[in-house]
Amino acid sequence: MNRVITPLRDFLHRESASGILILIASALGLIVANSALSSGYLSFLAQSFEIDEGIFYLKLTVLKVINYVFMTIFFFVVGLEIKRELTSGHLSSFKKAVMPFMAALGGMAVPAGIYLLIAGREAPSGWGVAVATDIALAVGLLAIIGSSAIASLRTFLLALAVIDDIGAILVIAFVYSTGVLANWLIGALLVVVAIHVMKKLNLNSVSLYVPVGIILWYCMYRGGIHPTLAGVILGLMTPNIVRVNTRLIDADDHEVSVIEWLENKLHPISSLIIVPLFAFANTGVQITSSSISAAYSSPIAWGIFFGLVIGKPLGVIASTWGSKKISLGEYPEGATLPKILATGSAAGIGFTVAIFIANLAFSDRPTQELAIIAVIVASLVSGILSTIIFKVFSNK
Repeated sequence: MNRVITPLRDFLHRESASGILILIASALGLIVANSALSSGYLSFLAQSFEIDEGIFYLKLTVLKVINYVFMTIFFFVVGLEIKRELTSGHLSSFKKAVMPFMAALGGMAVPAGIYLLIAGREAPSGWGVAVATDIALAVGLLAIIGSSAIASLRTFLLALAVIDDIGAILVIAFVYSTGVLANWLIGALLVVVAIHVMKKLNLNSVSLYVPVGIILWYCMYRGGIHPTLAGVILGLMTPNIVRVNTRLIDADDHEVSVIEWLENKLHPISSLIIVPLFAFANTGVQITSSSISAAYSSPIAWGIFFGLVIGKPLGVIASTWGSKKISLGEYPEGATLPKILATGSAAGIGFTVAIFIANLAFSDRPTQELAIIAVIVASLVSGILSTIIFKVFSNK
């Protein structure tokens, strides 16, 4: 029996549901980390295993299995969504893409600049934490706000967040990949070439690409490039062609692409299981009077906080207003400057990707935890501000 899907609506619905699960999982992580279960929770995440068999070497902790292996699936889905948006979605033409592109650019540059002004001397590498937007929580917030956030702004925020994801991926690849080993990098490039050849030969069976994808992940892991980027590469290389022999029907054009088919299969796993699991494992920081005092007196924490809470909406509204003034791209229909500001505040909810980058930007656990606390607080404040602004200007 055939099943009708609506790719964009389904994507937004799952992201909204994921946002709720992320909040629950994060709260559980914080509760467990600050309870009698703390030592067991932290020791379980720190448990490690090592495989050393000739050329094959792998050493991971439970936490790294979540952050390196499971999150590869998350980034694969991100890659698929980017590819779909670029080929047939909101970013498929210059006119559609330019406004959210400019907004995303401003929404990354201004937070980075604010962070560097505040914490650049102490920890300049942390600027990447302040530039990320969490699609699930941001889109989920606008869904909860309801009619105050008009449909054009939800579309605008989704496009902005997708472009923001591209920026975050580039930051991870070029800023937080260290000690790159040329031989493994060459191996990864050869795998990418092999995938391209397989596509040219019309080898479309997913089962053929799984082992190749694992090899790509391993080459990047050994080569010093963050292995989750293998998921992005595979997602971007997935052809946007019609999937044959499927029981799915696209309600819009009655044809389901390979990308839409894969998203339908993997997006629920990514958004409803993997990302909440990541939140549970990574937000479990111990909150004490000393940790609060350390965060309060830390330029790093304030740089992240002001970058997300002030920098995001300021960058988004300035870039959008400037683009409108020079008639660059399509301005969100029916949107006012206050509502653009509210949308920018929603983009200040960094969370998943911001926490992910925090674990890469800082090498010591205390600083990572300090950054995570700042991300959590900044995301909460951004969400509250976005809601207030939308409600105040709902009829204006």
